[in-house]
Amino acid sequence: MTKRLSILAILLLACGCTKEQPPATTVIPRPAPDDPTPSGIAYLCDGRKEVKVVYAKNRASVTMDGRTWRMEYQPIGAGFRYVDTTNEWVGRDDLAALRESGKPIAFNCRPLRRTT
Repeated sequence: MTKRLSILAILLLACGCTKEQPPATTVIPRPAPDDPTPSGIAYLCDGRKEVKVVYAKNRASVTMDGRTWRMEYQPIGAGFRYVDTTNEWVGRDDLAALRESGKPIAFNCRPLRRTT
């Protein structure tokens, strides 16, 4: 009997007949723009770049490669946008991009983990 179960298990694995589990994902929501409590989120972007953002009271401190930009919230129809004089942290749902002088320097950024 044990031999039959072993053979059955091998056949199921070989043919891919086992039920696949969906990948575990953790939803990390951005805080509301006017939330006064600082909330940090690390994002993983294309090219394995990491962007860390701390949101608090209509502001975001965006850090990448040792550089930090302090940006103000700008309401838009859908998604979010934080800007300073030449840079922006912009996105929608769980996808974001960091642009410097209009050029993307980090894109397809997705929440990775909470930092605060």
